[in-house]
Amino acid sequence: MSVELNYRITGDGPPLILLHGLFGSQDNLGGISRRLQDQWQIHALDQRNHGSSPHTDTMDYPSMADDVLAYMDARGLDKAAILGHSMGGKIAMQVALQAPERVERIIVADIAPVTYHPRHDAVLEGLNAVDLGAIRSRQDADKVLADYVEEPGVRQFLLKNLVRVADDERNDYPGPYRWRLNLPVIEQSYSKLAQAPEGDGPFEGPVLFIKGADSAYIQEKHRDEIRRLFPNADLRIISGTGHWLHAEKPDSFAALCRRFLAD
Repeated sequence: MSVELNYRITGDGPPLILLHGLFGSQDNLGGISRRLQDQWQIHALDQRNHGSSPHTDTMDYPSMADDVLAYMDARGLDKAAILGHSMGGKIAMQVALQAPERVERIIVADIAPVTYHPRHDAVLEGLNAVDLGAIRSRQDADKVLADYVEEPGVRQFLLKNLVRVADDERNDYPGPYRWRLNLPVIEQSYSKLAQAPEGDGPFEGPVLFIKGADSAYIQEKHRDEIRRLFPNADLRIISGTGHWLHAEKPDSFAALCRRFLAD
């Protein structure tokens, strides 16, 4: 069953739906939204169990694709372009394979339509190690997380999910902070999130894959599967970037998106 996703609409023009990655929220693609909203109407969504969207007991790509399609129905969008990063890219691919008639074109940022080995064990372990009843500041949480996640930038990204407990929520949480992520369900659903998108046939529309040159998420060995599912796919590589390519070189990323969307 689909859920009603939290959203933000900016700009004016043809609709473009933005889908963030795992542990993220719609804010993660805010820089790209601001660079494209002069020509497109941007619909930035929080995925289920993320951001301010509802928490659910299930989390897989067909269900998350249903959420996007339900959002389109609610907004009166018969067809739209979709841009997704990482997990959001897999959701975009799933929507295109599941309901190709609803999709104008898709942009997939640094992810392939394949099943990946677990990559977030340390992150999940670190998030679970933060004792919400004991910490009194984000710095306290960062110190705990540092034992599991070395990169300060990644910790800063993850800690955006640590929010203050509202006055009317104090009876539900042991301390002044809570995770806005549905961490237990994300953890139990992780194997499903690692899986490839699925569909009855290929998506014949235009697809742009954008890879960070220093990232290993899209590899040469994935080429055949990309071509099988997306025969009209093109690949562009942004040098000097890793998995967070849209944040590392937002102008280059947005320029590629702009050319593809206007084609």
